Amino acid sequence: MEVKTFRANTMQQALDLVRRELGSSASVLHTRELNAGLLRRLVFGRQVEVSASSAVNVPSRLPPEYQLSAANRSYAEPVVPIHLEADYRAQYRDDFRHQVAGQLDELHAMVEKLCERATATPAYDLPESLFHVFTDLIEAEVDESIARALVDQIRTRHDAHELVDELLVKACVAKLLENEIKVTGPIKTQEDRCRVVALVGPTGVGKTTTIAKLAANYRLREKRRVGLVTVDTYRVAAVEQLRTYADIIDLPMEVVSTPREMREAVERMSHLELVLIDTAGRSPRDEVKIQELESMLAEAEADDVYLVLSSTAGARSLAATAERFAKAGTTALLLTKLDEPSSLGHLVSLVRTCHLPISYLTNGQTVPDDIEVADRSRLAYMLLGIETEEGVTAW
Repeated sequence: MEVKTFRANTMQQALDLVRRELGSSASVLHTRELNAGLLRRLVFGRQVEVSASSAVNVPSRLPPEYQLSAANRSYAEPVVPIHLEADYRAQYRDDFRHQVAGQLDELHAMVEKLCERATATPAYDLPESLFHVFTDLIEAEVDESIARALVDQIRTRHDAHELVDELLVKACVAKLLENEIKVTGPIKTQEDRCRVVALVGPTGVGKTTTIAKLAANYRLREKRRVGLVTVDTYRVAAVEQLRTYADIIDLPMEVVSTPREMREAVERMSHLELVLIDTAGRSPRDEVKIQELESMLAEAEADDVYLVLSSTAGARSLAATAERFAKAGTTALLLTKLDEPSSLGHLVSLVRTCHLPISYLTNGQTVPDDIEVADRSRLAYMLLGIETEEGVTAW
């Protein structure tokens, strides 16, 4: 038995090929549609395959309009099922629209977002001085959205002729940031009352060295009665380091490891004016250790809990750390190592979004120097990387 296979774009064309090759009495044995699926149809086009034989006579399973009877067909005027072709085309069109509808929605959203960003971005018609300030903020690692917001505020609040002087523009930007910075001032001590201040934070941010700086300044310069308590029994030589400072400055010092010992140590130092507590570094992701720290500070009844953060950390890390340590009852920020990063612009987002005020700033390891009370104006200039009137970077 000889079986031949014919392929065409439509069923009608395939049957016409069968009729021409095998005659109108040929029997169709098998049909199938090739390139199933929308993508293949779009790329390769639709194809139909028909297997037929002139030696076999079987009843036709095709609809009447596709049967090969000579009475119903003529070579000159083939009957084409136009309505069927239209149905297939409509189906392909609906399938295509359904599959790409989601992609079109995503593209539309992306275009809208890009248009909004382009509208919000400082345009080329900015005054030259304002544009230079904007680029300087970006180079200082200030977040682009914050830099854009600051520049837009300056542009809307001042006339064009007021924006000619670049130094004046920088001063205006610094003033805007200064208004958003919150500070606490120095630790306030009283002769008839013991003030308890604890320093908490991640490992390696400089808590012990900062404790020594504060103790030395209040003992040697302010002539206050100061005592030290350390809970940092985990880090190698941490106790010895603080004890060395205590011996040099001539301060009483207590080492505790439990909440009960903390309460008793603070009670023994209640006759002093200032007690500084050095805690062990804790990972912001370790909730158990944070809870232990919270219990320890609760027994100490600390008046202030300073969260010590290193300026070498990234903006996101600083924000996450501040959020996690809030459970320990933090009341203020203390920023360290301001002398190490090449720029401090990444701290702008922290001081703008964190609800905690800033207490002290440190910029080196020298005890009792390299520490100062946070000043809003000075800090704003430092974070923005703007030079002071003396012509040197503020610090």
